[in-house]
Amino acid sequence: MSELQHIPQGELGRGWARFKRNRLALGSLVFVGLLVAVALAAPLLAPYSYAEQDLTGRFLPPLSDGHLLGTDELGRDVFSRLIYSLRTALLIGFAAELVALAVALVIGMWAAYQGGRVEQWLMGFTDIMYAFPNYLFAVLLVVIMGRSPLSIIVAIGIASWVNQARLIRAQVLKIKTFEFVEALRSIGTSGFSIAVRHILPNAVGPLLVTTSFGIPLAIIAESGLAILGLGVAPPTPSWGGMIIDGYTYVLGNPQLIVAPLTLFGLTMLAFTWIGDGLRDAFDTGEEDRA
Repeated sequence: MSELQHIPQGELGRGWARFKRNRLALGSLVFVGLLVAVALAAPLLAPYSYAEQDLTGRFLPPLSDGHLLGTDELGRDVFSRLIYSLRTALLIGFAAELVALAVALVIGMWAAYQGGRVEQWLMGFTDIMYAFPNYLFAVLLVVIMGRSPLSIIVAIGIASWVNQARLIRAQVLKIKTFEFVEALRSIGTSGFSIAVRHILPNAVGPLLVTTSFGIPLAIIAESGLAILGLGVAPPTPSWGGMIIDGYTYVLGNPQLIVAPLTLFGLTMLAFTWIGDGLRDAFDTGEEDRA
């Protein structure tokens, strides 16, 4: 029994060892770590307030009058707003994915472990949610709840849990047939303890993969909401808001759109490469067949 309980830790260790051999994925993880550090230190790194306006210094070019990336249409420092927009994007991306993961864990594990009518009802509800476009659902929720960061986090999270719930259910259905689960049941271990302490850790690999892809999707969703005018309310900066504002003045001041688009693209690529690395690290099917 003790040997079986160490399976998740060993699998995580082997997965991490395989992940480290992927230099592109490891470099992307370091890059994302640096982005998180910059976002956390935004008040220390930003030379100006993101809302500070100087109408006499509108559309200044980069490297002028102490403005590294110039100023926008209201004379606000683009570099400072870029740092704070990074904070907004990562906050919403990580928090929305946590909301989605929490909902998926409750529904997926409950459905798979209980079975019977409980599983039928929960998976029927999941199928209904799957048929509804998740982005449109997020738009409706934001319209109802408002444009605060918390509302956007909840809206994106609630709209994007379905695929993870299906994955978790499939993993639990597979793992609950293992001998160590039957052994735990035979000695009277509670169903909740089995699910949380033994089944869930064995499914952590696939969950890491889906989470790594879910975070950038949440960031994209927030940017899309901002482009539709449903993002974080001004003056709080966001990538989508900066991109749509920069697009308005792109012909005369292309620098306004280059900076947020570049950082946005690099961040999306980094999360994609991390997800690919995790998928390769925890996909042991080829090794098992060898």
